[in-house]
Amino acid sequence: MSPAHAGRLAERPRDFDPLAGRGGLGRRWHDFRLKEWVGFTLFHPELYGSMIIQDAKYLATSELYIHDRASGRLDEHAASGRRSELELPSAGLMFGGTCAFTARGFELGYRFDEDAGSHSIRVEIAATAKAQAIRGELILDAAGASAPLVVDTPLGASASMFTHKRIYPIAGTLTVGERAYRFDPARDLVIIDEHRSRLPYRTEWTWGTFALRTESGGIVGANFADREQPAGAEEESGIWVPDAVEPLSDVAFAPASADPLAPWTARSADGRLDVEFVPEGRKGVRRNFGIVAIDYFQLYGVYEGTVAGFAVRGTHGVLERMRMRS
Repeated sequence: MSPAHAGRLAERPRDFDPLAGRGGLGRRWHDFRLKEWVGFTLFHPELYGSMIIQDAKYLATSELYIHDRASGRLDEHAASGRRSELELPSAGLMFGGTCAFTARGFELGYRFDEDAGSHSIRVEIAATAKAQAIRGELILDAAGASAPLVVDTPLGASASMFTHKRIYPIAGTLTVGERAYRFDPARDLVIIDEHRSRLPYRTEWTWGTFALRTESGGIVGANFADREQPAGAEEESGIWVPDAVEPLSDVAFAPASADPLAPWTARSADGRLDVEFVPEGRKGVRRNFGIVAIDYFQLYGVYEGTVAGFAVRGTHGVLERMRMRS
């Protein structure tokens, strides 16, 4: 069992329990409040793309989008349904488990096999009136991955966040309509984003991430966020440098204007992260059901600047803003 709010961890625990110390009716309530998701952000020179499978307890959902840079076309698929349509590995059995969402015309699945040195993503999504079919299989090189970024931290009196992120070289082919994108593990990367978090009823955050190969072939990247937390609590932000991940804190975001596609800056107080994000596209969700509401957008585009002394030049990434009541 991982102790509650253990801070920044060297590895993703195999025996982690996000409800450690909870029992009886209290455990059932906190389990209902637990939001769990596993997603990936893709880094390929010809596209922007990400995907997610999530269990909000009252609803299971999955989304995937691919934006082709040359044509500007966005193909976006989303599905929701009963929790029986979702398979999510338990927090303690993440590696060696599977994660999948299956609905009519929509299949997205991940398989995690750390001992075999690789993970996989499988996509089989039918065309709709608004989006082309997407299909394919991608292989993640676990042996060649970055150091893991793992944080278990409080968000308030009865709220907490567990997150696990890591950069992987990626191979395989993803076909969108008739267009095939081939992934080269010497060039292309993917970041896993796993959360097992009990979020406050009202929550908001701004978050960004990117990854790149250095000239020598090493992996560099950043995961950075600004959210309200108790004083002294560990933040989820971090910087990947070759063979290590370094803590990061006190990140400030600022849009250049109110334009939905305005550039943003993201800077850490210590200066190790100093980047500008220039969006090429935007996707979002706005829903208000009274006591439950969401106001969310994700921008995809390129970062310019520096991270831990490394140059960031036209590096693909995303930036998102969330305001939620749930």
